[in-house]
Amino acid sequence: MTYRFTIFVIATFFAFIMPIQLDAQTALPIDDKASTETKALFVNLMKLSKNHTLFGHQHATEYGHGWSGDDNRSDVKSVCGSHPAVIGIDFMGFSGHSDDKIEKNTKRLRENVIDTYRRGGVTTVAWHFINPVSGGSFYWKDNQSEAAVKHIIPGGKAHNNYKEILSTIGNWAKSLESDNGELVPVIFRPYHEFDGGWFWWGAPHCTPHEFKTLWKFTVSYLRDTLDVHNFLYAFSPDNKFNNREDFLVRYPGDEWVDMIGMDNYADLGRDGYNLKRAARKLKIVSDYAREKGKLAAFTETGLESITNPEWWTQTLLKTMQMYDMDLCYVLVWRNDTNSPTHYYAPFPGHKSVPDFIRFYEHPYTLFEKDLVDIYKLTDD
Repeated sequence: MTYRFTIFVIATFFAFIMPIQLDAQTALPIDDKASTETKALFVNLMKLSKNHTLFGHQHATEYGHGWSGDDNRSDVKSVCGSHPAVIGIDFMGFSGHSDDKIEKNTKRLRENVIDTYRRGGVTTVAWHFINPVSGGSFYWKDNQSEAAVKHIIPGGKAHNNYKEILSTIGNWAKSLESDNGELVPVIFRPYHEFDGGWFWWGAPHCTPHEFKTLWKFTVSYLRDTLDVHNFLYAFSPDNKFNNREDFLVRYPGDEWVDMIGMDNYADLGRDGYNLKRAARKLKIVSDYAREKGKLAAFTETGLESITNPEWWTQTLLKTMQMYDMDLCYVLVWRNDTNSPTHYYAPFPGHKSVPDFIRFYEHPYTLFEKDLVDIYKLTDD
């Protein structure tokens, strides 16, 4: 056996047993035609995730605890002086309504996304998709909801209707023109928490094959047919999985996903505290992302009413820092305008504000004011 061949055999062996980890210099979005700024967002989020996590809040600048529609306002900014680095919005108003209402909703969200971009922040979009077959709600309701996935994928009776709905999204995406003429990048996170049964696209209501088909068609139609090139696509189950195999049951394939994540409220206070379990599942997500050149994120979490005054540092931060993980952002859920109890981020006077300030000041967390040129590619 020659020396060269021996080295080849050893290298091949270690390549087989030690998965390759792609870094921000080699990993790119799944869209070969992704805009320069979309690629930059992907690369910069991956770089930042090595040492930091961006903090996000759903609907942060649209409304908050006791207010709605104010300019340049968020409860988070009122507490710490900066908006969240990641602002969550929703496509819920893009279908199932009158044409006039849909037009108003698309215009309002367009302005929100462009404003966030101007400030240097990042937008992620969830989709509480009103059932396109039975109507009514995005929630599954026995004896009312239709198992719609099989009907909206190719060959289904509502497939053409689904394409029209995607066209609304595609036209909106291509209308996100910034002041410099670039289209604003957006992280699109459809069909979240699909491993539960509370949404009509959940695991009890469609097969893994049907779900994967839906995911692939959605990405392909937006990217390849409608020429949307300013989306990154995020895949995020709830916390039902216990190992990598469970996590990947409905995964459509690496060529169809830019970001993987997990939603988890249960382990961080809603159903008690199990931080080790939450961190272990986050590590499954992070490890897979590292190996495959994907972004990883803690896509939803929170404690309603923030009843634990030290939840930010002693629960959330502790969970994310328990293991060696790369998580580009963490997002907590919304602050309802009218409800006195439905909120997930602090507002002035809340008992968790002192701990949130410690969370804000921690070097691991990044807020909007901390972001610099996240839509620009650099050589470093």
